[in-house]
Amino acid sequence: MSTSAVALKEIAGRSEAASHRRLDLSMLAGIAIALATTIAGVAATGVRLTYFFQPAGALIVLGGTLGVMFITTPLEALLHSARRLAGLAWTREINRAAVIEEILICVRTARRVGLLGLEPIIGRVKNAFLKDALTLAIDVQKRTDLQSALELKIRLREREGEHDAKTLEVAGGFAPVIGVLGTVVGLIDILRQFSNLAAVANGIGIAFLSTIYGLALANLFLLPVAHRIRARTADEFEANELILEGVMSVFDGLHPALAQERLNSFLRETQKSA
Repeated sequence: MSTSAVALKEIAGRSEAASHRRLDLSMLAGIAIALATTIAGVAATGVRLTYFFQPAGALIVLGGTLGVMFITTPLEALLHSARRLAGLAWTREINRAAVIEEILICVRTARRVGLLGLEPIIGRVKNAFLKDALTLAIDVQKRTDLQSALELKIRLREREGEHDAKTLEVAGGFAPVIGVLGTVVGLIDILRQFSNLAAVANGIGIAFLSTIYGLALANLFLLPVAHRIRARTADEFEANELILEGVMSVFDGLHPALAQERLNSFLRETQKSA
């Protein structure tokens, strides 16, 4: 086994351990804080929490929002968004420093023995996008073809994340309006029994719960989750840009010191200091 292959194996092991899938504690903590403070605020009013559970209003808001999502989004795209939503509870951060080390080994190998010398070590690269990009670099003759192919892959991945976020963002825009619709339905029911003042007073409070449901669904769940998806997509985009820059350095036969200087610009300050 060559020295480059041994080094890549060690780096890949560190990278895999660092990027092991784990619970996204910060997002789960945000959900817990939002729910806890909302419930505490409701309890502080002195109104019983059971008063805020009205099946009719919840049915209108949840059912109406779900229906809008089916109307505005093709089924395949909706299922893709649902899968991404299910995966948000877990996070897998890319160890950029380890990826840079992998790339620099490839840069040195390519300068020493040429691009074909990468074939024995590509199989030990753990990052899937980096592995595909290096394989493509060996097969492609023109620099422009390689760059355009990799840029297209990056753009498509970014677009997928944006579409998933937009699906939830659109639903978050409709949810409060559907909540108002539920309130109007409740007020119409109240007018039917307007002669009973006690029923009217109680009914008005219940009617406005639909608006609360719509606002809570949009602002405590749908819109924050859409922003979360965008944040993760942006992080993945930066990591893929790092790989693109690295593979182009390999293809161009760039000096390892210059390649490292370029790639280090993609590291965050905490990673640089580490």
